Amino acid sequence: MTFGVVGFGALNLDKLYKVNMIAKKEEEGSVLDFKESAGGSAANTVVGLSRLELKTGFIGKVAADREGNFLLDEFRKEGVDIKGISVTEKGRSGSVMGFIDPKGDRALYVEPGVNDQVDFKDINLDYVSGTKFLHLSSFVGEKPFKAQKELIEQLSSVKISFDPGAIYARKGLAALKPIIKKSYVMFPNGIEVKLLTGQDYREGAKAFLELGGELVAVKLGKRGCYVTDGKESHLIEPYKVEAVDTTGAGDAFCAGFLYGLIMERDLYECGKLGNFVASRCISKMGARTGLPQLEDLKNL
Repeated sequence: MTFGVVGFGALNLDKLYKVNMIAKKEEEGSVLDFKESAGGSAANTVVGLSRLELKTGFIGKVAADREGNFLLDEFRKEGVDIKGISVTEKGRSGSVMGFIDPKGDRALYVEPGVNDQVDFKDINLDYVSGTKFLHLSSFVGEKPFKAQKELIEQLSSVKISFDPGAIYARKGLAALKPIIKKSYVMFPNGIEVKLLTGQDYREGAKAFLELGGELVAVKLGKRGCYVTDGKESHLIEPYKVEAVDTTGAGDAFCAGFLYGLIMERDLYECGKLGNFVASRCISKMGARTGLPQLEDLKNL
């Protein structure tokens, strides 16, 4: 089967609490609203791409529980192929508790569950060998991280896109080199660039390109994004919207940018598409609620 993008990352049920403030040590806050939704970084990205009418699939693991069934059902509703996801009778599906303040800022706590049991032997190489892009995001455990590194060594004609997230950024640059050097495009945010290279986003992006990456798109939140291929570089302004919830904004950016690459848009246009999809995401509560449909791109 040929896909535009196959995602490979943690699958989590997001339990999102809208709170009056994100409490610090010895503080107390109050819950204003609650929402349960499907999540996981690469999972959110492939849903964003599916809404833009690309053929998408996923590699991951859930348990045979309420949360796992919910996650699979949400993929089915969005048109994401689920044949690459294994279901285990033991353990619990992954979940995330998120606390979002009135400004849209958030704090997240991850319970990985069976995500950390993903093994290279769980993966059907034929499933992923025909995709244009394999999009990787982070796991908490070492076993799935190792599986990701093994998988990309087996794929010669598939382009790798890599969104490290804070969990992988804390592993350090040496640990991530095997993935970075195989990546066609890398999607760190400004904090992750600093964690991995000790440099600002411009110099840090240059360091990633020197390791073997072809493109780097740094997500800068309220400042938009910085994109470079070593020959040209652009700092691209964000779309101005009221932020309701920033959960999934980076995942949405990846969806817009990858859509641009698959449609053979230039680097600047890919960055604009990333910013646009992210702006739609943060205008609603939850990582997927605000993700646009293909017709919404006509607003650009």
